[in-house]
Amino acid sequence: MDLTAIQNPEFLKTQSISDLTMLAAEIRRFLIDHISKTGGHLASNLGVVELTIALHYVFDTPEDKVFFDVGHQCYTHKILTGRAKDFDHLRQYGGISGFQKRSESIYDCWEAGHSSTSLSAALGMAVARDLHGESYHVVPVIGDGAMGSGESLEALNHIGSEKRNMVIVFNDNNMSISTNVGALTRGFARLRSAVSYNNFKSSLKHTLISNDFGKVMYRGMKNMKDAFKESVIDSGVFGEFNLEYLGPVDGHNLRELIRVLSVAKEHDGPVVVHVITQKGRGYSPCEKDLTGQWHGVGPFDPASGRLLHESPAGYKSWSRLIADTISEYAEDDERIAVITPAMMYGSALDRFFAAHPERSFDCGIAEEHAMTFAASLANSGMRPFISVYSSFLQRAYDQINHDVCRMDLPVLIGIDRAGLVGADGDTHHGIFDVGILRALPNLILAQPKDAAEARDMIYTALHQNHPFAVRYPRGEVFCEQLPEPKEISLNWSVEYSGPEDKCIVMAYGPDVDAIRNKLSVNELPVRLINCRFFKPLDEEMIRTVAASGLPVIVYETDMKACGLASAILEFCNDNDLNLKLKRMGLSDHYIPQGAANLLKKDDGCDLTSLYEEIMKYCG
Repeated sequence: MDLTAIQNPEFLKTQSISDLTMLAAEIRRFLIDHISKTGGHLASNLGVVELTIALHYVFDTPEDKVFFDVGHQCYTHKILTGRAKDFDHLRQYGGISGFQKRSESIYDCWEAGHSSTSLSAALGMAVARDLHGESYHVVPVIGDGAMGSGESLEALNHIGSEKRNMVIVFNDNNMSISTNVGALTRGFARLRSAVSYNNFKSSLKHTLISNDFGKVMYRGMKNMKDAFKESVIDSGVFGEFNLEYLGPVDGHNLRELIRVLSVAKEHDGPVVVHVITQKGRGYSPCEKDLTGQWHGVGPFDPASGRLLHESPAGYKSWSRLIADTISEYAEDDERIAVITPAMMYGSALDRFFAAHPERSFDCGIAEEHAMTFAASLANSGMRPFISVYSSFLQRAYDQINHDVCRMDLPVLIGIDRAGLVGADGDTHHGIFDVGILRALPNLILAQPKDAAEARDMIYTALHQNHPFAVRYPRGEVFCEQLPEPKEISLNWSVEYSGPEDKCIVMAYGPDVDAIRNKLSVNELPVRLINCRFFKPLDEEMIRTVAASGLPVIVYETDMKACGLASAILEFCNDNDLNLKLKRMGLSDHYIPQGAANLLKKDDGCDLTSLYEEIMKYCG
């Protein structure tokens, strides 16, 4: 079948199970081929091919609302709703998103890039439907990793009390990004083990109903079975929320999926359909992956499974640099513990977990809990390091404010993936943390320009007694021949200065070295200041800059609102300092997916735009 010719999923309803099975195989080949070129979320999408086909077979989208928690596993959904032709530009600048996007299609009724919003959204849709007197079905698909988060459990509690019609598809592969953790996961495992019970039940039914005596016996045994199911299965997890439960069902058996979803469709009230799937189904490297390497990948060779991008000699990821530095210091300081909300491998903490299992804690997809847990460890004499992606840190803002900063506790927060992250787009760009954290008292907020400065910041953070947050971007950093770490003062540094400076550039992060190299090669009369601390501001340096009378360019690749330039201007205003300041940064809008240099260029804050601005004063 030519997948690019598909306009909508209506054709599925006329297909046989054999036809649908062949379609699933074709979609898998399509996904592997295209994602190997563009990169994307591979394993999660390979695992839900049959499930997505069955959902569109049974339900009448777009009138029925079928949507995915997080949304990164929506690729088959996009193919079936007419977007296969756009996969050559998946997750690229100007192309289609790797998540559901309402602006892309009427079949995308909800969008998210963060976990655990689907059940709350589903209840909102169901309530609005009932208040409007409508009758469409609401069908959220949520994974087992997301089901254990706080927001999901809050929503389940509300759904159980509201008793609105909805079909919750529980996609259980015992993985979120990597293997799941926590007590609730063990509860799901007990539900999963009911597959053998269901198989035995089905076999016994067919045997007994073949004669009259058997039918009588079957009715009696069915009552026993229902009592057993009520006490052992339903009440184990979902029964406590007053939800009906169907399953578990093989998520790769189209006939069974269609049968169970059809039953659920006619159910009155909320019902959970428990589907067992295999993450990475149909591609051997994905099927064997337990660490999350194939959850989201860059371009790769589909024949060998070899990733095409390799770090240059002497480089490692910023995540690995920070994690290895923490591990190094932990050898001599038994107070250091690490915490991750389900991102052990993404944050490169796997080596620490292996070396110090008693001081390593994976909290699952629970940023709020993880942050308060870190605060309590610090309050009890430990030195916790919690690594959180910038875009996920927003979910723990109250805990950073109320539990960490208010009590002035020495929690070291690693803000991973700070800045623009490229292909994942607006839900994942780490461009808001400076603005939301700068207002919090007691917090030190910093970003290093290189590996040596990063190690110094970590060392400094572990030798002081206040909340300390260090930002670092996605990507790689040169890490050879690094000096011994040292404690640094909380101020800024002049990185370059010409003989007769005509303007001043203030910047931070890895851009500092890139700007310095440009200034040096062209011998430009520009003073470059590394504003490595957003908080506290280097007030003495700001006074010196203001006294120079030189024009100032503040170059930042995060949101201008509440950013570094805003902080400098606030200080100047409060202290009657005159400063001619040009702000360069991201303007007040959400940034789509695309290569970071293209996104910066769109907002006039790429290095070429900076150079053009500098030449206005130095030309």
